[in-house]
Amino acid sequence: MAFADLLEKAGGMGRFQIIHVTLLSIPILLMASHNLLQNFSAAIPSHKCKINDTGVVNSSTESEGWVGVFIPQNDQGRPESCLEFVDIQWRMVDSNSTWHNTTDTETRSCTNGWEYDRNEFSSTIITEWDLVCSKKNRRQLAQSLYMAGVLVGAIILGGLSDRYGRRALLIWSYLQMAISGICTAFSPNYLSYCVFRFLGGMALSGIGLNTTALIVEWVPTKVRTITGTLAGYSYTVGQLLLAGLAYGIRDWRWLQLCVSLPFFVFFFYSWWFPESARWLVLSGKPAKAVKEMKRVAKLNGRQEEAEKLTLETLKADMVKEVACGNSTYTVFDLVRTSTIRRISFALSFVWFSTSFAYYGLAMDLQKFGVSIYLIQVIFGAVDFPAKLVSTTCMIYIGRRVTQFFSLLLGGLAILANIFVPTELQALRTSLAVFGKGCLAASFSCVFLYTTELYPTVISGFAKGSLDSPLLGSLYTALGPSPLSSGPTASNLLWRHPSRVTALCALSDMEPRTRPLSLQIDSHWSQ
Repeated sequence: MAFADLLEKAGGMGRFQIIHVTLLSIPILLMASHNLLQNFSAAIPSHKCKINDTGVVNSSTESEGWVGVFIPQNDQGRPESCLEFVDIQWRMVDSNSTWHNTTDTETRSCTNGWEYDRNEFSSTIITEWDLVCSKKNRRQLAQSLYMAGVLVGAIILGGLSDRYGRRALLIWSYLQMAISGICTAFSPNYLSYCVFRFLGGMALSGIGLNTTALIVEWVPTKVRTITGTLAGYSYTVGQLLLAGLAYGIRDWRWLQLCVSLPFFVFFFYSWWFPESARWLVLSGKPAKAVKEMKRVAKLNGRQEEAEKLTLETLKADMVKEVACGNSTYTVFDLVRTSTIRRISFALSFVWFSTSFAYYGLAMDLQKFGVSIYLIQVIFGAVDFPAKLVSTTCMIYIGRRVTQFFSLLLGGLAILANIFVPTELQALRTSLAVFGKGCLAASFSCVFLYTTELYPTVISGFAKGSLDSPLLGSLYTALGPSPLSSGPTASNLLWRHPSRVTALCALSDMEPRTRPLSLQIDSHWSQ
């Protein structure tokens, strides 16, 4: 008898599974907030050199339109963001010279700091630590360090979950997220901000990987796709929630605090979660697995089945799995057999390309030229139809085809922006939104796909090693904007992965109707 049959006897998709999935999905709401938070906490407001420290003007200078005496203007007739005149240009007042006729006038970088437009953002890390002009790259560096934390957390916490269990690592990740998030909100300087964001990125990986594992490993095969997608919708709603919170809370410290404090609540109620019985059996702890199965059966109203389930019956039904309970596995098992090598190779490229394009679009919303709150809402809302279509396709067509077309269409939409003139801003933004929806569908599929394709004993290593969203951050930091135009070599290079990698998805196995594999058996040695 397979573990899936034991789970059905314990109630299948019963009361326990509904409560379990719901409680695990609530923290995902705020995972989106942390992942995309820097769109708002590191937003760049309009700025110009500070002129009120010169000793010759007062606060009324700007209202009188005299800024051009101190700061040159750009081609749009606005004050330069990073330059000021070396000498005050009083001649601009007394002569017939125009404000634009200043090309021969000596300028320099701002010497007294910057003045920021605080109408949209009362405070961001940009305004607090002056991360503009010569320091503007520090904004991208902070985001890259956060994503580096996500990558390191995926590798470390993903591997540890296979050794110490999903539940223990999830509890720890909730606590780490709460503490690191609060410390970020009280960061006294840029360096400490980066350190705590890095730790928060690690915690986010631990939450995401172990939440997925606990959901998938406790639900029956027939509802696995729907359950995984419903949990994914929590992330979608979280994107809309972030837009609302950021619109209402314009100070980055209070916003950071608001999305971090609830993780203490998640930490406390997570002690109720049972450990994955699948993992317990394969870790040589069948007695604990029986205990957890009895508990689940009772919560599902299967008292009689709970009484029938004993250690002896479990060992009799799962002889092979119990016998392998003391085996140890490492990350090298991801390439141990030809079948797993092929899967690892294909999925690594799928993760690479999906993360690469998704985070390049979603993590620098100011480049779209519209209200940052509006584009966040649009980017979140497009996930609803995208994930609905992907779920339907995964159920009736399969994972491989869904993964292939979501990557292909997403890549084509982003590529098309190269050839659309910049004047057609609405069309360019629409293509970007469509591409983001396709990539969200790809993410929804690959999370489920990775958990299903690998045996339980190495699924933590697999998800930790293959999950590489750091590359998406490198896209934002190093690559061109998603809305940049022109068929240049740079633009073409940064848009190819999604389409090329779509072919890798077709080489994977189709796990749509298969129960989760518990170990590396003969099936995986092909």
